[in-house]
Amino acid sequence: MSSSTIYNHRTLQPTGPPAPGPSQQHSHARLNESFDVIRAEFDAMGQELAAVRTQRDELEKQVASQVNELNIIRQSLYDLESQHGKVRQSFEEELNRLRAELQHRAGPPAGILSHAPSGPGGTVGPGGPPAPPNAVPGTPSGSGPSSYNEPYYQRDRERDRERERDPRERDRMGDRERERGEPREQRDRERDREPRDRDRERERDRPTDQRDPKRLKSERIKTDRPDHFSPSLGPGPTPKLPPPPSSTAPPGVGPGLPPPPVPYPSAGPSSAIDQPPLEGTLVPIGNPANGGAFPDDLDIHAVPADLKREGSDWFAIFNPGVKRVLDVQLVHTLMHESVVCCVRFSADGKYLATGCNRTAQIYDTKTGQKTCVLIDEAAGKSGDLYIRSVCFSPDGRFLATGAEDKQIRIWDIAKKRIRNVFDGHQQEIYSLDFSTDGRLIVSGSGDKTARIWDMVDGSSKVLTINDPDSLNNDAGVTSVAISPNGQLVAAGSLDTVVRIWDVATGQLVERLRGHRDSVYSVAFTPEGKGLVSGSLDKTLKYWDVSGLMPKRGKEGQNGVSVSGPGASGAVVRKDADKSSQCTMNFTGHKDYVLSVAVSHDGQWVVSGSKDRGVQFWDSRSAIVQCMLQGHKNSVISIDLSPAGNTLATGSGDWQARIWSYGPYPQ
Repeated sequence: MSSSTIYNHRTLQPTGPPAPGPSQQHSHARLNESFDVIRAEFDAMGQELAAVRTQRDELEKQVASQVNELNIIRQSLYDLESQHGKVRQSFEEELNRLRAELQHRAGPPAGILSHAPSGPGGTVGPGGPPAPPNAVPGTPSGSGPSSYNEPYYQRDRERDRERERDPRERDRMGDRERERGEPREQRDRERDREPRDRDRERERDRPTDQRDPKRLKSERIKTDRPDHFSPSLGPGPTPKLPPPPSSTAPPGVGPGLPPPPVPYPSAGPSSAIDQPPLEGTLVPIGNPANGGAFPDDLDIHAVPADLKREGSDWFAIFNPGVKRVLDVQLVHTLMHESVVCCVRFSADGKYLATGCNRTAQIYDTKTGQKTCVLIDEAAGKSGDLYIRSVCFSPDGRFLATGAEDKQIRIWDIAKKRIRNVFDGHQQEIYSLDFSTDGRLIVSGSGDKTARIWDMVDGSSKVLTINDPDSLNNDAGVTSVAISPNGQLVAAGSLDTVVRIWDVATGQLVERLRGHRDSVYSVAFTPEGKGLVSGSLDKTLKYWDVSGLMPKRGKEGQNGVSVSGPGASGAVVRKDADKSSQCTMNFTGHKDYVLSVAVSHDGQWVVSGSKDRGVQFWDSRSAIVQCMLQGHKNSVISIDLSPAGNTLATGSGDWQARIWSYGPYPQ
């Protein structure tokens, strides 16, 4: 065997990249398939997103449509209430006419409750409520101002009167009613049903305020404390408390003269007959005269033209018991996108700031035009962020806002930018107030503190409430005010106490006790000698603080801690002398008093309430002059212009309104 057969060498030749084989072609195909799958999934997700957006738009349209329907239903209810009032008035007039005719034909029958003399506290007849405490013997039923003041009370007396008539008289009455085609049974059923229908309609017409400020804390206090004077939390109508008993009749009341208008207890499941009376009756403490008490249930249709003022969706009723010296007129209605939590005028009265959900808005008070909207884009977008308080700086350059996120923002209005952010409160901020020189701003929060902030260096002084006797250990600050001289800070609290501090030292100089429920609003008088407070006990109080001077001392600890620049953590207490006293009670609201203000000339005290009304009070006598109704929900905030006769109101009906007031032309 030759070597050539053993070694068979191939000739070496140049080679290139290997030709693609079947495996490489398969990899390319799989990659393309993956791309196709991803593309298909992306297209499907895009279609799904478009469908979701379409569904969202449809839902938003449905929500808007339902909101519009609710507004239409609400307006229909208001129209029905107005029609019901007219029908009720005609029915009452017919009843009064029949009553007068029967009395003229048969003479005054024996046993009429209104002819029986009553003691100071009133007497209870068979099947009826107590007689008026100030009833005068010999006063006929249906005469005097109280005849239109309490028609339901008089219907109860009419039923008692019918039961006590002799059979012959009842037969004569039945014959007359049958001749008129109106059976007595049907009339009795209508009489019994009308008060219940009226109460149900009123409760339906008053939906619960969606953002009524500070409500959760106050309700916790009321559930922990059994108090006959606390407003009822149940769904029933609010009972009316009787006037305090008096052993002597007011001046000017004597035999043959009708008694002054007196609110009586309303019939219903929650009768207030057994409740103790309030301590004030619209007059200064210690003054027995009741000259000009406001009737409790005045019907707008029965009020004389010179004692009322009406608009398309508002009305004002003036107290018939006193001389009318005031006139009120609606100027602007400012619509918002949510509940209006606060309103505040600028120092010159040219602008009005309002706070609602996420925005603070500024309006020209003369034209009603919106001039500025302030919104913090850096704030979180999820959930609500209600602006609880707003306040202009004295020069009008800045607006301070306090919100639920525990921050105070100082806005440069011209630039619409935040100048400062004051952070330190542990709960939402309910109230703000600038000092008259613009150097300091005080804030009140639910964390039981008030803080005094320096606008120049940003420092703060903390005023903490940690009294050992604080009600249920809950003393959140609901309202703050700086005195006109800049020396004192007043704060209303959930624990029913109004506290006053010395601004310079942080020293607690006074505790004002007297309210029976949480204090929601405080305001100094223009000269700084008085302080007005409004409470959930439905009353206002005037406190004389003229003798209160800031004390400069460090005498140990009495539950008030102070910290801040220059304080060195010092602990001080107020002077032992109690120089401030409540000199007047303002009683007349039917529900919580949420906001109070004092006019620039000190003549009027104005209050806003959960009863949807605003009342003007004479600051010298505590007698109500006017009751203003123009909102469909709670009047959460009010303010009076420092520079003119202008009132602003903010409500849970998503509206702020600007009103003018002034002397009534005689």
